[in-house]
Amino acid sequence: MTHSSPDVNLSPALPTELFSQALDDGVFVQCTLSKRRSASSAEYRKVTARLVAIKDQTAVQLTYHFQKKETHENLSEPEAAARLGELLQTEFEHGHLFTANCDYVLRARSDGSFKVKRHAPTKQPSVRLHDREKQYLIPEGTACPFLVEIGVMTADGAVRAAKRKKFRQINRYLEIVNDIVEHLPRDRRLRVIDFGCGKSYLTFALHHLLTVIHDFDVEITGLDREPSVIATCQRVAEKLHCQGLRFETGNIDRFADEQKVDLSVSLHACDTATDDAIAQSVRWKAEVILAVPCCQHEFASSIQNQELRALTAHGILKERFAAVATDALRATALGICDYATSVVEFIDMEHTAKNVLLRAVKQPVNEARRTALIGEYRTLKQLLSIERPHLERVLPELAERVAD
Repeated sequence: MTHSSPDVNLSPALPTELFSQALDDGVFVQCTLSKRRSASSAEYRKVTARLVAIKDQTAVQLTYHFQKKETHENLSEPEAAARLGELLQTEFEHGHLFTANCDYVLRARSDGSFKVKRHAPTKQPSVRLHDREKQYLIPEGTACPFLVEIGVMTADGAVRAAKRKKFRQINRYLEIVNDIVEHLPRDRRLRVIDFGCGKSYLTFALHHLLTVIHDFDVEITGLDREPSVIATCQRVAEKLHCQGLRFETGNIDRFADEQKVDLSVSLHACDTATDDAIAQSVRWKAEVILAVPCCQHEFASSIQNQELRALTAHGILKERFAAVATDALRATALGICDYATSVVEFIDMEHTAKNVLLRAVKQPVNEARRTALIGEYRTLKQLLSIERPHLERVLPELAERVAD
């Protein structure tokens, strides 16, 4: 049975002290501020606060909940107590503070004071700081419509045990995309192509990140060769009312669209299909290119350099070396074509061996740097005994620049 304390009146300054005491005593669990004093569709509707671990330090993350997006602010504990107190005094009428010892319900009075009720605790800290789980862009505990629809989450936001690896993969992908959002244009509708989208777990995740979290106006096209898969994805998009998301049947090398594309994605496009996607993206002058290559067979049969015998004598080593060399050549080629390129880990090796992602951001390269990259590109081709990679054949701009 839950017991409540009698009503207590707090002066306007005391909510800040209440928040501060809970944080100082190490019993703070969560806080929610709601019921705005003035209503506006442009303003956040509520604010929630929770503890997070950042570089082994405790911080308080405030989440501002707008109608179609969320924004976050990480503060020290003293800063968070002051900020929550200020928000409750100036912008919200209701506050709910959850601690390990008890729950506090705060209601603003017309004279500026607060009525406070104390209840038995309903929430407990799940873990201590050093055990605290990673904080995801799509967190556990809050149902995300597309994850519920594709079976990764239950209706109450719990991640299904059999889908936990997929849940981590989706969030890792969103972290990578989140890092490049600042390079995407805000002055127009954002155009995105996802080549070889397959079942589109990550396409829906991308749509969620760009529209719900970052409030972009988007036009996202998922492209795949399998009509049945595309039909299923389109049904899900329509069911969930995913505005600006559509799916089409087609091949990467035959997809023609003259309109500018801002973000090009190709995840696990087999063999030279990755090159086709990169070439099309460069022709579009896409602001950002994300590619996770797969099944890099092109160089495996072509490497003849006897000085590399130790690397190529064994099939599995030759295959892996060829894959690394292929991606190195692609990354260098993107640099030559005016893209600042980095190679990052996509997901942990325990999930899949195809864990390399090429992340390229449109950025002019000065001629000295381009000359150096061209030299590196030619040297690597010579070492691998490769005369003309597929990427050069489908991207004349590259072939012209690296020609002897």
